[in-house]
Parts: sequence; C-alpha cells; structure tokens
Amino acid sequence: MELSYILNELGEARSEYFNAVSPPIMQTSNFAFDTVAAFREALSDEYSTYLYSRGRNPTLDILCRKLAALDEAEDCLVFNSGAGAIFASVLANVRSGDHIVSVAKPYAWAQHLFEKILPRFEVTVTYVDGRDTGNFEKALQPNTRIIYLESPNSWSFHLQDLGAVAALAKSRGILTICDNSYCTPLYQKPIPLGIDMALQSATKYISGHSDVVAGVLSGSSAMIHRIFESEYLNIGAGTSPMNAWLLIRGLRTLPLRLERISASTPKIVEYLKSHERVEKVVFPFDKEFGQLALAKKQMQGACGLLSFSLKADRLDQIERFCESLRHILMAVSWGGHESLVIPGCVSIQAEEFDPSNSDHRTLRMYVGLEEPEYLIRDLERALSLMDGD
Repeated sequence: MELSYILNELGEARSEYFNAVSPPIMQTSNFAFDTVAAFREALSDEYSTYLYSRGRNPTLDILCRKLAALDEAEDCLVFNSGAGAIFASVLANVRSGDHIVSVAKPYAWAQHLFEKILPRFEVTVTYVDGRDTGNFEKALQPNTRIIYLESPNSWSFHLQDLGAVAALAKSRGILTICDNSYCTPLYQKPIPLGIDMALQSATKYISGHSDVVAGVLSGSSAMIHRIFESEYLNIGAGTSPMNAWLLIRGLRTLPLRLERISASTPKIVEYLKSHERVEKVVFPFDKEFGQLALAKKQMQGACGLLSFSLKADRLDQIERFCESLRHILMAVSWGGHESLVIPGCVSIQAEEFDPSNSDHRTLRMYVGLEEPEYLIRDLERALSLMDGD
C-alpha cells in the first residue's frame, strides 16, 4: 500500500460527508438506534459498530485504519497517551505469577508499571542489556510471558535486534512488544520484523504540533479485539474525536516533517561533536555510534533525537547553558515543530550532582523544524556562557 494513499485517502469516504476534503469531527459521545434489535447487536459487539465514543467513533476509525496500515498491522487502537498503550498491552497479557523480560531503563511509565503496579499481582520483571540478544535468552524463565523492547531507547539510543529477539520469543511461545516512538512506522516497522505488537507515543511525530497527547498500539485483529473489549473499554483510555482529527491532520505532513528534521539533525550532531565543551554525542546514524550497522539494517531513518554530554565540573554550568538558550525550549517530549532540550540533572537534587557521572552531564536534544543554522547559533551562544557572562 503506497504511503501517499494511506496518508491522504485510506479510510476516507468523502462521498458520505459532502465530498469534504478534510473528514468531519464526529464530536458525539453517543449513537442512536432505530430498533431494539440493532441496539442489542451493538451492545453485544461494540468492536464492530458505533455505540459509545469511549470505544468506536467514525473519526477515530479513519485514524486507526491509517495507523494500522503504516505499521503493516491488521488493526490498532489509539489511546489518550502512550502510557495508556503500554499499560493495556502489558496488562492484557499477564496473569498473577507471570514473568516479563524488559530492556534496561525503559520509558519511565513502563518502568513504573513494572516496578510499582505489577508486583502487587506477583508479576516479576527482569531487566537486561538488550544490545545482546543472548541476554534475553539467559533471562527467560518457564513463566516468562512477555519480552518488552524499546528500540532505540530515547536517552541512550540502545537498539535491540528486533528480528532476532522476535525469533527467540516465537520459539518459546512468548509475546513481544516494542515501543517504536523514536522511529515512527515510517522509519522502522517492528511487526514485519516479527514483533507481535508495536506501540508509539502519537504525541510526538504523529501529532507533530505539540497539541495532542495520544498513544498507538498495533497488532493482530484477534489481539486488538481482545484488548478493546477488556482493558481499552474498562480503563476508558480511548482518545477523543477531536484529538483523532488532529492526529489525522498531523499524518498529512509526517513524511515532509521527518525529511526536514532528518536533514537538519546531522548538522547539529557535527557541530556539537566539534565543540570543545562537548564531551560526547550519541545519535543512532552517527558514524561513531556503536550499533550503527544494526541501526542501518532495521531503521530507515533516525529523526531528530540525540544526546550529548557537556564537559562541566559544576551543576551551575549545565544549568546556565540550559537557561541561556533563547530559541531551543527546555521541555519534555519531542516530535513537534519546536526544538527542545532536557538536562539529565533535572531529575536529581543539586546536592546529588556528581561530575564524574556522565548521566548527570548529559542532555537530550530534539531537533525541530527550525533552520539548523538558527539552532547552531543558539547552541553556540549558550555554550559560550556556561562559565558565566
């Protein structure tokens, strides 16, 4: 299926809504029925019809068809956050006493689920360095039900060999879930590589405008149907018709935005690598990246997220750098039009700062849609002010 068709036509029956180029927002919570029989049928199978917009909605269905096609999946669900997609995908597939193998240092809310919520139900988790597929095999137990992946990780950018991990899991009857937020389905497709479910934060590149929070979970029709009828409906985590429409809008320009960002980011990487106050830069498509061969094998692009470590002896130097930026905003997330930076030291108290710990001196940067020269000038000024005016 061609990308242009998916983004601009798939799921859009324009003749049904006055040939409007942009689909309508079906801003309704409820759907009415002409007969008791039709009402009864909808109640018995909410997955296949429209009953209540907590579940299915026509605007949301257009979005779901496009997102599933991008992932090369049979179906998908859209949640009101990426954390919701993680929660439902895991909770739907474990029972008391089960075991999960996860990559080390996953997204914070995945880690919270693994360490704070699942232990209440005697579900245990083993973390491994996912760069070596053998580590997954060593960690498997007779009660392992899920292997949870995040490739690349959004801070260290560690990758997993998705095809190899999927083959291992299938040989043991274990489910695989991969967080694909870094790449989007345009630059990496976990499901064709053998992964059972792919999820992503649609807040980021899918939206592209920093005005929607949403998450996507794609997989087989049977799996998506089962999650829809239980976790999805029960926790009320579906997104609104308005947000679905905004995400459709974001999809229209997704390839263009990724192309622009992917052209700018290497220029930022090279500038930072050349600066005397920068110790290290980490970016999956950089020639010095330790897993470059794997990145090139399973990723079609690396978008705009990178990390760099500053040469700094004091916390105030890092804080001054961040606060001296005029155009690059200090904020969480990524994927919008605006460039962002987040310092690792924001998660610690001042007295905990240890200059020998590179994590404390590391910043994550997202390259947005601005001209790269504009961003480089901002970085140059902030780096020159690290030690004071």
